[in-house]
Amino acid sequence: MFSIPGKSPVTITLAAERQIARLMAQKSGSGLRIGLKKGGCAGMEYTMEMADAPTPGDEVVEQGEARVLIAPTAQMFLFGTEIDYKSGLLESGFKFRNPNVTDSCGCGESISFAALEGSRAKA
Repeated sequence: MFSIPGKSPVTITLAAERQIARLMAQKSGSGLRIGLKKGGCAGMEYTMEMADAPTPGDEVVEQGEARVLIAPTAQMFLFGTEIDYKSGLLESGFKFRNPNVTDSCGCGESISFAALEGSRAKA
């Protein structure tokens, strides 16, 4: 939907690719669906769920054995994002380096975007 021909809307690091493929195999999923929802102290939060199949309008990004499905309502906000996976002693999880984010809360779980031209509220 919001893609540029020949350019992936998101990039996936090798660590994220491995983790997504591992989750897909464990849960017999078709891909990891990524989206956004209202919430958190900065206004928006990323959502992730294992999907059985792409839904109409999903942007599908495949890399190796990994497949990411980007929900239609999130595509314009995630364009240019790098998806990574970090594993540590205290915390492990997916990390998003999103050039479209204008603000985030202290813990990094909640984000906000610049208001779209012609809109009155933040996305």
